[in-house]
Amino acid sequence: MPDRRPASDDPFRAVADPTRRAILERLSRGDATIRELAAPFRMSRAAVSQHLEVLEAAGLVTARHTGRVAVCTIRRDPLRRVLKWVEGVAERR
Repeated sequence: MPDRRPASDDPFRAVADPTRRAILERLSRGDATIRELAAPFRMSRAAVSQHLEVLEAAGLVTARHTGRVAVCTIRRDPLRRVLKWVEGVAERR
């Protein structure tokens, strides 16, 4: 039976986009604000926020708000589950 979840909560679709992969790479080095995450990209903070929404829906990132500032954190356990699945597929003949 096909998976009927919305595409936005699928971690594989979330990491399919190079911008979202770059955001995850940055967050792997430590928490960051949306402003800090947006700095290396030629796009608005609003566009980066949309990418973060996809990552949050997939369970890969969380954001905590302190006043008007959102600090983003990577969630490693969902990424480990994806890695475990990929490794399992790679081991099959």
